[in-house]
Order: sequence, then C-alpha cells, then structure tokens
Amino acid sequence: MLSSELKKLEVNHLVERTVFADQIPVIVEYLPTDYSQSLKDIIAALALWGEMHKTKITSNN
Repeated sequence: MLSSELKKLEVNHLVERTVFADQIPVIVEYLPTDYSQSLKDIIAALALWGEMHKTKITSNN
C-alpha cells in the first residue's frame, strides 16, 4: 500500500526516489521535489480544517 502511494507520488513528480544500493540493507530515500511545494497552501488549508473539526472527526458518532 505505502509503496504504491509513493510510486504515484514519484510518477507525478511530487517526490524524488533515491536508491542507495551500496548499503546493506539497501536504503531507499524519498524527498519532496520543488514541484511539490505548489501544494503547500492546499495542505495547510486541509490541516487547518482538520484542527477546526477535530472534535467531530474523532468522536464515535
């Protein structure tokens, strides 16, 4: 699940994947791209909405 989501982010140029094959075990690093910064305001707005509606979202109803 996580790997498929990371692949989608990579395909859409939102993260850059780097493989360090010389390491044991192999290390894979994902870093946000400059292009991903275009989502900054949208993500901030979603975070604010979550804070404003935290009580309703986390209730059992």
